[in-house]
Amino acid sequence: MPTFEEITAFVTEKPLATAVIALLGLVGLGLAFLIVRVAWRAAVWLFARYVAHRPVEDVLTIVAASIATGVSAQGMWRFSGDVLGLDGPLRLLLFAFIEVAIITSAVRARRNMRENFSAGIDGIAVWALTCLTAVLSSMDARSLPEAVFRLAAPLVAAWLWERGMAIERHRIRGGGRINWRLTPERLLVRVGLAEVSDRTASEVDAHRRLTRVALAAKRAKALREGGASERKMRSALAKLDKAMDQAVEHTGLAVDPARQEALLAQIAALYNTSALIDADPRVPWEPEPEHRPVPARPALPHRLVELVEDEDEDIEVLDTTPQVVDTAQRAALMRAARQYWDRQIAKGIVPRTVDIAQEIGISLATAREYRALWKLEPRAHALIEALYQQHGIVDTGAFPAIDDDGRVLAKS
Repeated sequence: MPTFEEITAFVTEKPLATAVIALLGLVGLGLAFLIVRVAWRAAVWLFARYVAHRPVEDVLTIVAASIATGVSAQGMWRFSGDVLGLDGPLRLLLFAFIEVAIITSAVRARRNMRENFSAGIDGIAVWALTCLTAVLSSMDARSLPEAVFRLAAPLVAAWLWERGMAIERHRIRGGGRINWRLTPERLLVRVGLAEVSDRTASEVDAHRRLTRVALAAKRAKALREGGASERKMRSALAKLDKAMDQAVEHTGLAVDPARQEALLAQIAALYNTSALIDADPRVPWEPEPEHRPVPARPALPHRLVELVEDEDEDIEVLDTTPQVVDTAQRAALMRAARQYWDRQIAKGIVPRTVDIAQEIGISLATAREYRALWKLEPRAHALIEALYQQHGIVDTGAFPAIDDDGRVLAKS
């Protein structure tokens, strides 16, 4: 690097060359600024186009897969030089043809995923080419650790690509992936080291102890019904007694109604296993449906029947035009009529159609419709029947009184 005195002497001796160099330096700085600016804008555009809208895990997947692909390409560079003997521009052009094919197949597989919802043959090609480049790279390794590393790098890249495809597949199709039958969770559950549900340890222990009691009771019952020897019966009863003692001690069976019901349910299920042979489609512990026949309504006396059926219908309707009201107003009028009906029934009075219409301010047709539904209810029916049975006459305060001979008596 020239010293300051040398630079000063050069400027003094050659001012024109110095000016040209300075001008070229300024032009170079301007070009560098423009290149940096264009590169920055391109980087911002690429970030906004391909990175900003992606989740963080997708970006990290692409970065890691790119690094692993670079490691694989470096192995192929050495393989093409050491094994194939390629050198110079030819080596530069041909060393990474498998990596380019992998990237091409990955892009095609992603496009197939978006268009056909499946990676197709290109997805298989990604794994096949990845295994090929991994094997070729590891064949030029100088040690076992290097071979393992070069073998693992392409497989890591393929795995990250596969996980990215799985996330995109789930995002596009909206469905879940396949459920593997052999997973660590299933193995742990199979050997008894994990629980299927989210029960606590105390709940699991209580369930197992209650199950032991139920199974011991079933065995003792089976031995007794089969006429087993006294020795076998003593052994079975001893096991049942021991299981019961442990259940009472560790599960609170004596004071916990829920545990008691659970134990009885297990015993009932175990005792009735033979019923499964002739069981209908319902499960054996499903409660039988309750078939309660509707009790027949007692017949009314002839005169009361005529009175109840005819006293509404014989009234001459002066205004047959139905009221035009909206739904809310109709519901309010119906509630008011029902409240009036309930109050009168509570007083021992069965209102007439005219009484309802005058009290609520509705038409006789509407009042008759309401009363036709309500007069058959148990309370109104029981009230009419009781008054007739107790007094021998029909006088609810709303009907005309009927004497024993059938004559209608005017109310005073």
